[in-house]
Amino acid sequence: MLSGGGARAAYQVGVLEAIADLRRRCGAQDQPNPFPIIAGTSAGALNAAALACGCDQFDNTVRMMADLWRNFHADQVYRADSVSMLRTGARWTTLLSLGWLVAKWRRLKPRSLLDNSPLAELLTRTVPLERLPWLIRKGHLQALAVTASSYSSGEHLTFFQGDKRLQPWVRSHRRGLRDRITHAHLLASSAIPFVFPAMPLQIEGQTAYFGDGSMRQSAPVAPPIHLGAQRICVIGAGRMHEPASQGALPSTGSYPTVAQIAGHALSNIFLDALAVDVERIRRINQTLSLVPAELRGASQLRPIELLLISPSQRLDDIAARHVHELPAAVRTLLGGVGVSSAAADVKGAALASYLLFEQGYTRELMALGRADALRQCHEICRFFGWTDPNPPPADAVHGCLPVPDRRRDPLRLR
Repeated sequence: MLSGGGARAAYQVGVLEAIADLRRRCGAQDQPNPFPIIAGTSAGALNAAALACGCDQFDNTVRMMADLWRNFHADQVYRADSVSMLRTGARWTTLLSLGWLVAKWRRLKPRSLLDNSPLAELLTRTVPLERLPWLIRKGHLQALAVTASSYSSGEHLTFFQGDKRLQPWVRSHRRGLRDRITHAHLLASSAIPFVFPAMPLQIEGQTAYFGDGSMRQSAPVAPPIHLGAQRICVIGAGRMHEPASQGALPSTGSYPTVAQIAGHALSNIFLDALAVDVERIRRINQTLSLVPAELRGASQLRPIELLLISPSQRLDDIAARHVHELPAAVRTLLGGVGVSSAAADVKGAALASYLLFEQGYTRELMALGRADALRQCHEICRFFGWTDPNPPPADAVHGCLPVPDRRRDPLRLR
């Protein structure tokens, strides 16, 4: 299960690299795809779809995803040139400066802050969704699930494509719907509110507009459970294990910038629900362990084994060091709402952390994801049932694969 978070999803690919390395080290590379059910939301849906479409060649697919994220640039996701910024961002500026009345008179109807048409082109080239039926038929994949939120009905929908025995589900304000996953579903799931445009999808003969699947997502881990998973590897994108910020904070009484408020809102949308859902599952597991086995069998509840991997460092602080790498037009636009290019200034960095599709930032997140996963190598191997026949030296991280020394790494990170 891959959570949302815009550019922060680079962290997930670093984790997947470490899992692929451990799989090879343990001699399990000839075993089937380790993730028969793959679920994702927002940017996590993009990673989930890419992984699912190449699940019969797990190592090669992870390598391809890593190459893409390691060499990312913002213009692969959204139009970042000055003309495009004037065409999209300036309309929002007009709304803020001239007021809604004047904007209505001028018939300005901006759909989003940024134009993400390059992302649609990237997905067409790199995510071959046409392979899914064959992969499902051959048993390489049980299901791919992608979650999006309907602006039209207020429902939270998980679209899934998989084994014909899987059944849709209905819960309060959320449901699972069998469908053929398309690139439009991925764009809908990753349409950050206000930042990227909503996507129209055909739902039961009607056109509905969808936005980011992290909105109103009260149970992020629910889709794989509904699809039959009993053991779930959850790769987050922040807040679960993050320490307190080390950066400079505004003095007491300082009014927050628009960027700070927007970053706080996005963090609430993308990050908080996962922590609550994980706590809920652990509480249910603990309760079920106290129930006698004969009574437990009469309940619809079942224990779920969770392997949780999430950042050990604050991604906002990392983003603050890389804001200057954003294209000049994007920096100017974000600077107008309070995002600073000063590395020591973390005000507004939360907002930037979702839009920083630049290789300096993505590489550092991937390195962090790899290191965090390797620190949990024993948990990972136990989760998959792998055995390492050649344990590494004692100076390796917790007896696992050594973490690369970034001082000697040719891809040294800033």
